[in-house]
Amino acid sequence: MLIIIVGVVVALLLITLIMFAIIYKRCPSDKILVVYGMIGGDQSALTIHGGGKLVWPIIQDYQYLDLTPLPIEIRLEGALSQQNIRVNTPATFTVGISTEHEVIQNAAERLLALRLEEIEELARDIIFGQMRVVIATMPIEDINTDREKLVDNITESLEVELSKVGLRLINVNIQDVTDESGYIDALGQQAAARAINDAKVQVAQRERDGEIGRAEAEREQRIQVAAANATATEGENSAEVTVANSNSNRRQAEAEAERAANAAERVTVARAEEEAYQAEEIAEKQRAER
Repeated sequence: MLIIIVGVVVALLLITLIMFAIIYKRCPSDKILVVYGMIGGDQSALTIHGGGKLVWPIIQDYQYLDLTPLPIEIRLEGALSQQNIRVNTPATFTVGISTEHEVIQNAAERLLALRLEEIEELARDIIFGQMRVVIATMPIEDINTDREKLVDNITESLEVELSKVGLRLINVNIQDVTDESGYIDALGQQAAARAINDAKVQVAQRERDGEIGRAEAEREQRIQVAAANATATEGENSAEVTVANSNSNRRQAEAEAERAANAAERVTVARAEEEAYQAEEIAEKQRAER
């Protein structure tokens, strides 16, 4: 009896595990799991990105939304700009189903039954309409030269409309913008002529600056040479004055020495004569006494 009870319990556990394995639906990272039926709350479907969910038979069912990016080639021709000039604006857009919580619900409600080709066609229609709206608000000069502004305006306009059906804009690549009237070509020629003229003006200004710089350098060189010559001349004159003063001092010293020598010689001669005179007087006295 105990063996039978254990067997029944094991069988029930196995059946339960198998049932849970069957009804538990995992969601890959490149898809969105949409569970619909009796899900509770006021939502029409339950959306899950990553993870999994138990989907109860009979009362619930499920499908997947593919997150594969969709590249869409747009050959927009003859769109009116702000000046009513028709322009051709080929571009490549990449869209995909959004993973934002608020937008996924829109995708579950509007895209669940559509194939990728049908989703691409729906996005193409939205992009065509919004591109015409954006181009109509921009002057052709901005459309041609300010691609960043054009892309920003298109992106801002498209993101709102695409989110209404559960899509998001991934990338925008605007190609060459042309027009049938040749207005853009004329703008290009005008810009090229302006660039050439500006380049010529810059070359002339640089040549002028070079001549001015060369003249200033030569003037500075002349000033420095003149200053060096003046310094050298001043040095030479100072040296000559020093030499002249030295010669004058030497001659004065020599004259003083000569005068001193002559005076000493006269004094010596006078003393010698006086001594001779005195000696002669002494001799005379001695002869007189004999």
